[in-house]
Amino acid sequence: MSQTPSHRIVARLALEDGSVFHGHAFGDLSPRSIDGEVCFNTSLSGYQEILTDPSYFGQIVTMTYPLIGNYGVSDADMESSRIWVSGFVVRELSNVASNYRSAHKLEEWLASQKVTGITGIDTRALTRKLRTQGALNGILSTDPARSDADLVKMARSAPGLVNRNIVADVSCKTSKRWSEDLSNWAPIQGPVPAPAKRFRVVAIDCGAKLNILRNLVQSGCDVTVLPYDATAAQVIEHKPDGLFISNGPGDPAAVTPTIKLLKETLGKLPIFGICLGHQLLGLAMGATTYKLKFGHRGGNQPVQNLQTQKVEITSQNHGFAVDADSLAKVGGEPTHINLNDRTLEGFRHKSDPIFAVQYHPEAAPGPHDARYLFDCFIDMMTSGKSPTGEQMDTAQRRRNRLDAPAVPSR
Repeated sequence: MSQTPSHRIVARLALEDGSVFHGHAFGDLSPRSIDGEVCFNTSLSGYQEILTDPSYFGQIVTMTYPLIGNYGVSDADMESSRIWVSGFVVRELSNVASNYRSAHKLEEWLASQKVTGITGIDTRALTRKLRTQGALNGILSTDPARSDADLVKMARSAPGLVNRNIVADVSCKTSKRWSEDLSNWAPIQGPVPAPAKRFRVVAIDCGAKLNILRNLVQSGCDVTVLPYDATAAQVIEHKPDGLFISNGPGDPAAVTPTIKLLKETLGKLPIFGICLGHQLLGLAMGATTYKLKFGHRGGNQPVQNLQTQKVEITSQNHGFAVDADSLAKVGGEPTHINLNDRTLEGFRHKSDPIFAVQYHPEAAPGPHDARYLFDCFIDMMTSGKSPTGEQMDTAQRRRNRLDAPAVPSR
């Protein structure tokens, strides 16, 4: 059924604080009530990549940009094989999908994967509430049999994300080889020659975005992907030159199988982590993590590299962080901080070949300021030492080089 205004079905978003937002449903229109942690993303584009990012599993995502769906959905822009969000919240769903690459309208794509969205609510008011009170559990409902009070009660009893290992729901179940690189999406600015040898890398899938795997291959890695609960022995069987730990959803402290794996491989292999991988590495070293008030989700987060003093504009999606003081006590050295709230965004180990960042250097769409970090992983597998400030500066300068001659001014 075409989802036109004449077929609109009422939808409601109820929060645990008692607030209820009324709008109209799109996507899956069947009577249902879905729970999730309600969060917001400030990106201006990239809703398809957000919806297919496994890190959003268990969350109802609000887009702060007011018009969503205007360029439709492309089969080439998937970050995984399916949509992972629990629900989707927008101010206005575009009536037209106007882009030559579009294969589906957003609402039709959501419906095909049984995901419900709500449109027509004040997303600015919702975002202000989340920024003030922090992330809130919520219920997205199209069930007319439920009263507003019923939905609020359901939101208050929702399980949330803390102390839940939901990585188990998004990780691959068996090992696989990954060979796809960036292809036509490879950056034309500052291309970096492939290393003399290819490096064997085991990537632990905690909910890995496909563009991370593409960047590893593009940087010179032969990648084997293993499930989040792989053992150290299973990793070593592949005789890797390095170990990569991916992004993923939920509370890092609950992902005990991966933490155990990391504890048993620390100091034995060069290890690079992104997002949840950053948190899991910190925990394996003996640091602690904590939940952020409302998290960092968007494509414009300013991060300073403490080693080079340079500022990077970054893409981020996380609701937990590593405590910097606890990290310093176990040999970790902060390398990056968030300039909005001074939280830790990256670290290296002072003696072992370990480094990680909280943000997404592979972002698509998004800024490419941090793509040099994949080159630092190659350098670390070559040297056996975590990257220094000088090495990061060299790698970043190489990535930012303009090989083409400057266009003369008129």
